[in-house]
Amino acid sequence: MLGQTQAFSGFSVDDLDRARRFYGETLGLDVEESGQGDMRMLTLKIGGGARVLVYPKDNHTAATFTILNFPVDDIDEAVTWLERRGVSLQRYPGFEQDDKGVVRGGGGDDGPAAIAWFTDPAGNVLSVIQEN
Repeated sequence: MLGQTQAFSGFSVDDLDRARRFYGETLGLDVEESGQGDMRMLTLKIGGGARVLVYPKDNHTAATFTILNFPVDDIDEAVTWLERRGVSLQRYPGFEQDDKGVVRGGGGDDGPAAIAWFTDPAGNVLSVIQEN
């Protein structure tokens, strides 16, 4: 039954207006706002028709894990593009990251060929990821 639905994910932010600017203007995603007052929310429309719900939460706590991964063909190009748009990459202990903040792995069964993390204005973790 549920396997045939078009499921979608969602996450909270502490400031919906900042989130709309970040996801729409900084990242260039198609962002739709709906609702009014306390019931406002955003829908991010991403490749393949997928949707992600973004909703405000007064006592928001940023996710400490990656909530959204953006597959890219060229991670170096993606990282440069993000940096030009004012996005800073995150560096995490325990990962060997290059000067750009990219973790380069073997790909295949060992995981992605390369990944780099960044956060939205609410502190939620996102990534660009290049697979083989």
